[in-house]
Amino acid sequence: MTGLPVTLPVTPPRTTLQPPDEITRSLFVRVRRVLGAHPLFLDSLAAAVLLAVCSSWLAQSPFSSVRAWLVQAVLIAVIAARRIWPTPVFVAACAIAFTQWLLGFPLLGDAALLAALYSVAAHQSRARAALAAVVLEIGAIVAAVRWVPAATVPRSLAFLTAMVVAALFAGLTAASGARYLAWLDERARGLEIERDQQATIAAAAERTRIARELHDIVSHSLSVVITLADAAAVVSRADPDKSAEAMTEVSEVGRQALSDMRAMLGVLRTDEPSGQDPPAPLPDVAELGALIDRIRATGLDVSLTATGAPFPLGAAAGLTIYRVVQEALTNTIRHADARQARVTISYQEPEVRITVSDDGHAATGTITQGRAGHGLDGMRERAALHRGTLRAGPAPGGGWLVEVTLPAAAR
Repeated sequence: MTGLPVTLPVTPPRTTLQPPDEITRSLFVRVRRVLGAHPLFLDSLAAAVLLAVCSSWLAQSPFSSVRAWLVQAVLIAVIAARRIWPTPVFVAACAIAFTQWLLGFPLLGDAALLAALYSVAAHQSRARAALAAVVLEIGAIVAAVRWVPAATVPRSLAFLTAMVVAALFAGLTAASGARYLAWLDERARGLEIERDQQATIAAAAERTRIARELHDIVSHSLSVVITLADAAAVVSRADPDKSAEAMTEVSEVGRQALSDMRAMLGVLRTDEPSGQDPPAPLPDVAELGALIDRIRATGLDVSLTATGAPFPLGAAAGLTIYRVVQEALTNTIRHADARQARVTISYQEPEVRITVSDDGHAATGTITQGRAGHGLDGMRERAALHRGTLRAGPAPGGGWLVEVTLPAAAR
């Protein structure tokens, strides 16, 4: 799979507790939600349509009479509230149908009984649905014996029984589907909460790691400042020129340390044991050659290219560049099955752009977080500290591409 790299935000996107797109954007679920939001209106509309159809049949039937019209209208009207009061509506419909049976005329509007049974099965317990089906089956038996709608009693009984069973199982299927969708919805919510928690934990861990490294950088810079200041104090009388040169260096290191400290603001870190020796300086752009040599030892052919006119970078920015290259090449070794990788550092003052690409397989599941895992989150956090941008995705010519741009503020 190939395509243009996708731009990733430098901070984790904020999410809400909603089901995933494959559920919320489903047309079926949307229709179901609309139906559930206006049950009385929609059921009244369905009852009106059924009444119109049944009235057309009754107008041409030999059973047409004022009583038949009235009974059919009332029988169909009650199902308008079938989802609000499923059991009372079913009982009322059965009572009206029994009155109809006593008066001695069949009606097409008896289909309302099937709708009432469906509602009980879909919205009530299975025991209540089974009881309602038994009651309606008794009505089907007496109706088949009295009116014989299918030429013979056995055929009539089989036909009406099939209608009762169909309405019962349709309702049970709808109830099962509703429970399954509710389970999917709850599961999706749980997975999203877990995903957000994992992302938060990963971001906090990476911030802690960055804070530790920045602390080391600042500590190293202050050690240099102290050493140079002491040296300047010693040679100030014997060699004023060297003293001035040392103080100039102190000023430069101090400014750089201040810049690194500003980059560190807002990033939390855990306390570490005191009494340790001053840490050695962390790697930067100058150490990339050694990193590339170590990567080549794994069998991956890596090339390093620098374009443009190099300009001074701060220690924090240099560390970020080093870590981005390190993490991108590590992902290439672990996931890409690549044979070649290219690292390019482009100096375009006031920006520096780092590009890491490979010829691996970007279509074998590596397009997702499986390629980068929390490492991509870490690179995003590092870029965010310098108000930079991160782009990661399949390269146009195949393979995988990671590109980080750090603006002038990173210097």
